[in-house]
Amino acid sequence: MAIPAAVRPLVVRYLNPVIRRVAHRLPGFCVATYRGRTSGRVYRIPLNVFRRGDRYVFALTYGPDVQWVKNVEAAGRCDIETRGRHVGLIRPRMEVDPQARDMPVPVRQFLQLTGVDHFLWMDVDRAAADDAAAAAGERTADP
Repeated sequence: MAIPAAVRPLVVRYLNPVIRRVAHRLPGFCVATYRGRTSGRVYRIPLNVFRRGDRYVFALTYGPDVQWVKNVEAAGRCDIETRGRHVGLIRPRMEVDPQARDMPVPVRQFLQLTGVDHFLWMDVDRAAADDAAAAAGERTADP
């Protein structure tokens, strides 16, 4: 069970546009950027995300069969902006955990109450992060 599908259109139409403006700065949130697998269109959506070392985890509050998850799985990657940082993520993996063990306690309680038990884990794209750091170093270095 996940959040009822009837709620999703309201969230997409009214809540997401508001949250999208601030999610990239808030703890526990991000704005994810990914490409549609059939349209090729670039999408940006606000999501809850939590860092666990060199991995990030998304609680799939609408279940594992939503379009953004399918698109990210097909591409094998997405980019997020969280707390003012841009992070490339790779290797999406679905996990089922009815106890939501890797979530912060208040989030865990909400997820258990609503029956959310699917999570998408992704690794930080270290190669892209190293390239970006090198490029930033080159731009700021004095000649």
